[in-house]
Parts: sequence; C-alpha cells; structure tokens
Amino acid sequence: MTVKNKKILILLFLTGCVLLGYWLWLSLRPVEVVAVHDNGNHSYVLVRSLPLTDKGKINWWLKNKEILKEKYDIPKPSSSGYFTVIFWDFGDGYKEEGKYDRLCFDDMKTKVNCIEKDAVFSVDKSRNMGLMFTVYDGDNYRLDHNGDIIKVASD
Repeated sequence: MTVKNKKILILLFLTGCVLLGYWLWLSLRPVEVVAVHDNGNHSYVLVRSLPLTDKGKINWWLKNKEILKEKYDIPKPSSSGYFTVIFWDFGDGYKEEGKYDRLCFDDMKTKVNCIEKDAVFSVDKSRNMGLMFTVYDGDNYRLDHNGDIIKVASD
C-alpha cells in the first residue's frame, strides 16, 4: 500500500470517528424542558435537545411521563380523559410576535412571548386511537393494548 493510500485511509477513519463522536454527543445530551404552557387539555412543552430518532422521542416520553406529571402537572386530561402534549423546539428562545407565523403564549405578560413554530413531537390520547405519538419529521405511532409501539400507516 502506498503512502498516499495510507493517508487517505487514515483521513477517512478520522472523519468517521469525528462523525460518530458528534452523533453520540447529539444523542446522549439530556433533554432540557425550558417551559410549559397550558391551553385547557393542550400542553405546550418548550424543549432543547429532544432525542433525534422517533424511537428515542417515544422512549423519552415513556420514561419521563411521571416526572412531567409531578413537576409540571402535564398532561392535563379533559373530563373525558383525553389530552394533547406538543413538544416545541425552543431554538433561539422567546421572541416578539412580529414575524408572521409564531406561536405566542397569552399566559406571559410581556411582548417577548412567542416562539418559532417548530413542533418536534406530540403525544395525544383520544377515544378512537388511544395513545398516539407524532414525530413531526418522521412517522406516527400508536401504543396498543399490549404496550407495543405500532407504526401507523400514512394516508
């Protein structure tokens, strides 16, 4: 093997190691719940560092739902037991309403009470579908009566 080929192999190996390390760092960061806003039986959770994969997001919810209930009193089911929890990427933080399509929170008495609409994950409980998970850049899933996560076919 020539010196040039060895250098190329070493460079590819180092690049692979850096990419693997970056992916591990991204996937192992703890989720930061920045704020929770309520609108009846809908809860809006502003987060940083939600897991990257569909499975990671669902597993994070299943592992942390009791903590979210204790600490933030979410979900807040309606009288019929149904609820929606939407997780939004907090991104650059709160902003003024100014831009066209921002989500604003009336429970904050300040002009800087809006975020960019970047939903990343939601959990819904309804009569027809039971517990549903929506990953906004992925697929929809349902928790069946056996506790298995089932991917829901797209329309």
